[in-house]
Amino acid sequence: MKTTRKIGVVTALLVSFAFTSQAQTANPGNGNTGSSDKEWRISVGPEAGLPLGNYSNGYNWYFGGSAQLDIPVMHSLFVTVNAGYDNLFAKSGEIPGTNLQLIPLKAGLKYFFIGDLVYVQAQAGATIVANKTDVLADKSAAFTYTPQVGVLLKLAPKNYIDVGFRWEQTSSFYNGGSNLSTLGLRVAYTFGL
Repeated sequence: MKTTRKIGVVTALLVSFAFTSQAQTANPGNGNTGSSDKEWRISVGPEAGLPLGNYSNGYNWYFGGSAQLDIPVMHSLFVTVNAGYDNLFAKSGEIPGTNLQLIPLKAGLKYFFIGDLVYVQAQAGATIVANKTDVLADKSAAFTYTPQVGVLLKLAPKNYIDVGFRWEQTSSFYNGGSNLSTLGLRVAYTFGL
């Protein structure tokens, strides 16, 4: 529980840093109010992937979705806040043979290193087990971190498709158990505010 509390404090600090930085960098007289790297962005979309390591023995793949807010702090740099839901599909005949339902809550940074097109993103937070009793988990939540690389494709002014490929690592939900690692793809519709 102490880890979850620390993650909450770090997330709150990142979000407050984003709001403070946004207020300090806003300059209505600079003529750049239409610049795409100054707009707040919300993205919503599905994600899918494969479990790695020991979890690949009991689960085939996962599918879910997430919503993310990107808050600009400076040129090409955004603070991100993300919440989602993932379902790992159990292989038949495995014990406990029940899908693993997860709720990841993360915050981090997104940096565009090629224009407003290609980015790297790093997030950390907590993943909550939605069906702890069904999967016989010892812990309700675990620390999660996610590096990601992606591309933001502009469809129209303030409308984008965000395609990201990521690796995610979550601490074990079981005492003495293995960490959960996954490779995943997220395709999200994004709109600027």
